[in-house]
Amino acid sequence: MNSDTPIACSLSAEELPARLAEMASLGADALRGVDDGGVLGFRNDEATRARLEAIVRAESECCNFLSFDIRANGDQLELRIGAPEGAEVVADDLVRAFTAAAPT
Repeated sequence: MNSDTPIACSLSAEELPARLAEMASLGADALRGVDDGGVLGFRNDEATRARLEAIVRAESECCNFLSFDIRANGDQLELRIGAPEGAEVVADDLVRAFTAAAPT
């Protein structure tokens, strides 16, 4: 990320609820857990990967100050969300969005 990149999301107030619902839905369907470092672990299958990649693509466009890394680790897909100094709360909000409807 360029240090000149503003820390701002370009989603409108109308678009945000749908995006958060999309994350919560994926979390409810496939989230296995979150480690102490905030890495989200999802079921590793084609459908989950496709949904996760679509969300990451969309988030990369509206919040281009964040970084996203999806990696397969055995039977799990791991999502790491990186944020520059001062934007950690945004990354935390995304983790909360994925875990909002996840089974406990």
